[in-house]
Amino acid sequence: MSLPKYKRALLKISGEALAGDQGYGINTETIQQIASEVKEAHRHSIQLGIVIGGGNIFRGVAAAAKGMDRASSDYMGMLATCINALALQDALENLGVQTRVQSAIEMAQIAEPYIRRKAIRHLEKGRIVIFAAGTGNPYFTTDSAAALRGMEIGAEVIMKATNVDGIYTKDPRQHKDAEKVPEITHIQALSDSLKVIDSTAISLCMDNKMPICIFKLMEKGNVLKILMGESVGSIIRS
Repeated sequence: MSLPKYKRALLKISGEALAGDQGYGINTETIQQIASEVKEAHRHSIQLGIVIGGGNIFRGVAAAAKGMDRASSDYMGMLATCINALALQDALENLGVQTRVQSAIEMAQIAEPYIRRKAIRHLEKGRIVIFAAGTGNPYFTTDSAAALRGMEIGAEVIMKATNVDGIYTKDPRQHKDAEKVPEITHIQALSDSLKVIDSTAISLCMDNKMPICIFKLMEKGNVLKILMGESVGSIIRS
C-alpha cells in the first residue's frame, strides 16, 4: 500500500454541504457519507482537522445584508457552526472514530475551548479534531478560520470541499462554456477574485506557502485520493 502524501491536513466543509438536497438544516444521509469519507482517511493514519461552516442554519452575511448588525449576525453564524460540529462528531463516533470538538467561543458543556497545543496533541493521539465557531471573531469567514487553524496545527494542505469539482473560469452550473482550471497560483486566485474561497484565506495561505485543494465533496473517495497525492479537483499554490 502506498504511503499518503500528506500526514496532516485541514478539511474545510461548508455548512451548505450538510444540508444535502433539502437545502437547509442537516441531512442525515449526507453527514453520514461525509463521516465515512473522513473515517477512510483516518484509517490510513492521516491526522485530520476539520473546520465546518454554518450556512445551512444561518448565514451572517445574508442577515447583515437585510439590515441586521453584522457583528451580531456573525456571532449567530458561529453558533450554527457549533451545531454542525456536534452533528458531525456524533456521526464520526457512531463509526468508531474518536473525535473532539474545539470551539473558539467558550461553551464548556458541549465543547473544549480552542487550545492549539491540545488540538495538536489530539491529532497525535489519532483523534479527529473539529474546529467550531470560526475564528471567534465577527467579519471573518470560516474559510479564513480554516486557513488560520491549518497554519496553527501545522497542516500540509488545506482541502476545501465544495459543490463543484474544482476551479472554473465561470460558474459551471450556469455557463456551459466554463473551463476547468486544474492549477493556479495564490496571486492569480486573488487577482481573479475567485468566488470559491475568500481573499483573506488565500492571502494568509500565500504568505505561508500553504497549498489549497478545491474539490467536490460528495464524490466518493475524493478526500482520501487527495491525501494520497492523486490529482483531484484544482489546486492553488505558490
